[in-house]
Amino acid sequence: MHSPRFRVAICGGGVGGLTFAVALSQYPDIIIDVYEAAQSFHEIGAGVGMFTRAFKVLRKLGADVEQHLLQHSSSGWTEEFVPIIKSRKSDQPVGTELFELRSKGHLMRFHRAHFHSVLLSHLPSTCTTHNAKRLKSYTQPTDCSRNSPITLTFTDGSTAMCDILIGADGIKSAVRSCMLRELAESVEPGEKEFVLSCIKPVWSGVTAYRTLVSAEKLRARYPDHRILREHTQYMGKDAYFLAYPIALGKYINFAGFTLQRDLVETVYEADGGTSRPSFKGKANNGWVSELTAEQFVEPFKDLEEDAQCILECVERGTLWAVHTVKTLPSTNFGRVALLGDAAHAMMPFQGSGAGQSIEDAYLLATVLGHKATTLETVPRALAIYDKLRRPFSSDVALRSRLTGQQCTFQVDVPLHELGDAMAKNWEWAWLTELDDALEEAVKLVEDGSSVII
Repeated sequence: MHSPRFRVAICGGGVGGLTFAVALSQYPDIIIDVYEAAQSFHEIGAGVGMFTRAFKVLRKLGADVEQHLLQHSSSGWTEEFVPIIKSRKSDQPVGTELFELRSKGHLMRFHRAHFHSVLLSHLPSTCTTHNAKRLKSYTQPTDCSRNSPITLTFTDGSTAMCDILIGADGIKSAVRSCMLRELAESVEPGEKEFVLSCIKPVWSGVTAYRTLVSAEKLRARYPDHRILREHTQYMGKDAYFLAYPIALGKYINFAGFTLQRDLVETVYEADGGTSRPSFKGKANNGWVSELTAEQFVEPFKDLEEDAQCILECVERGTLWAVHTVKTLPSTNFGRVALLGDAAHAMMPFQGSGAGQSIEDAYLLATVLGHKATTLETVPRALAIYDKLRRPFSSDVALRSRLTGQQCTFQVDVPLHELGDAMAKNWEWAWLTELDDALEEAVKLVEDGSSVII
């Protein structure tokens, strides 16, 4: 039995948190605790897409994880160039196909609950899970190099101890809130206001419409509908949706969006006001609203007939006010770090939010798990993680925003050039790999004398 090097607490049991737990468990001398706010581990949402770059990271978790994931995907693994998304100009009675996006490898599609369950099933005995534990605050020693533990305080009044705290607790992250307040006290007075301004998420001006459509219902009405076999985007001015089969063809995942550029970084007011989406659904509760079928299809009523066939089969759905996190001044402080949406919640238009969480998780596990990382050098290891991941995820966030604007004809690009422009903006997801960053991370960990900026 290895003597434990340190105890790591992970706040948040979503895709990023569980990927990190599985990756970190490859180092048996690290004790792992996962604290999940919900009563049970589950994922909210319908479909999740995974491009080649992110799926290659998941393959590093082991053949069992890969094979179990592939059992839930209708696409097998390949690195050949394949068609992944057909895009149509749909803001007219009869739509036309604009282009077909091709990528190196499939866009691997999963039901989010299936994806989550695979990760959960691969947590080892060195990892302990805790439910109904929502973090309220934490306290870490003032001198971050000391060996004293970090104290976690939960909303139920209970406490716990750890050596390293990782915030994978989503866009409303309590860890981010506490960490940035700590950071604000350490910066120059002129920088403090900006650091504190990054605590709360900001509304992107985007609203998302999400649901699952029964493939059986659609097939009964329109047996040859294209969406039963291919991923398609129905693009229109300021509003569009995409749909594709998941769960081995049982469901059609539907994700629709409206983009209002004049409302970027305004306050989303769930109970009314000028900073609302132009379509006002009922049963508002915070950022999320449950919609009837009639309310759900309203923003897309002027799209082409082919799109209307899918909308006819919608039974209900959910509206989400899409919020993002500003580019942070840092994703680490002392022995605390953020990953996934807690660090860089972004717009969903490149289907890369989950993939970025996975990349964060694996690189973070690499620097913490390395034999050269000790409790005394943890702050430096987390700084290496921040140095390599924060600029990359910030760039992906900008690219994702641009893709949304391209899909809603908000950019000044001729239609015949739109496909090439979109592919160029997106090709990082299948033409690049995390491996270079992993190699650099290892070199920096091993070269303890180098300066981390």
